[in-house]
Amino acid sequence: MKPVLCEKKTYTVQEIMKILDIGKNSAYQLVQEKQFKSFRIGSSIRISKESFDKWLNDKM
Repeated sequence: MKPVLCEKKTYTVQEIMKILDIGKNSAYQLVQEKQFKSFRIGSSIRISKESFDKWLNDKM
């Protein structure tokens, strides 16, 4: 039986920083401004990949 690969559905703030080539403060500011859907898991922030990708495509 082949292992099931799950497609990643969220980004971390660090991944957003790399994608946009921005600093930590700017990335957290985008999250606080609710530019895309995000949520917390404990103290960690996760950003909806679908929401972020749509936001990014709209900016281009």
